[in-house]
Amino acid sequence: MRLPLLALLTRGPAHGYELKQDLEKLLGAAYPQPNVGQIYVTLGRLEKSGLIEGEDVEQSGRPNKRTYRLTAAGREAVLAWFEDTAEEPRVRDEFFMKLALAPQSGMADPIALINRQRRQYLNTMRDLSKLAASEDRDNKISQLLIEGAMLHLQADLDWLERCQEELE
Repeated sequence: MRLPLLALLTRGPAHGYELKQDLEKLLGAAYPQPNVGQIYVTLGRLEKSGLIEGEDVEQSGRPNKRTYRLTAAGREAVLAWFEDTAEEPRVRDEFFMKLALAPQSGMADPIALINRQRRQYLNTMRDLSKLAASEDRDNKISQLLIEGAMLHLQADLDWLERCQEELE
């Protein structure tokens, strides 16, 4: 949450609720929505670490609101984040660990594990398909997020097929 909030603040000062709305609008319903409390806690930590500066703004008839702006150190952190590559493909996979240990433990059938995981992936894919159909077609970021998740799921389903072929 830290770096996406910093990236949003590159556009200019904003308060926590604004940042939450911006994330929701950008990513759509496919991305797990942060709660506003989580955002304000993160903003507090970013301020303490010197990546942003907060300023209280008076509002008539309402409590003051705190807006935040990026510092030079915050801008450097965002630049470094954009320069950094994403993690390599996952090697530490909890499902694979279960699959590897099932025969040794004698407590689970590997094929039953594969079938249960396959059902989970198919259910998730169905939910994503429904979400894609209901999501705003003009929100290309949200559509790409859903499509990427579905492609990952398809790859996982293909891999489960391969596991089953090898273990039967």
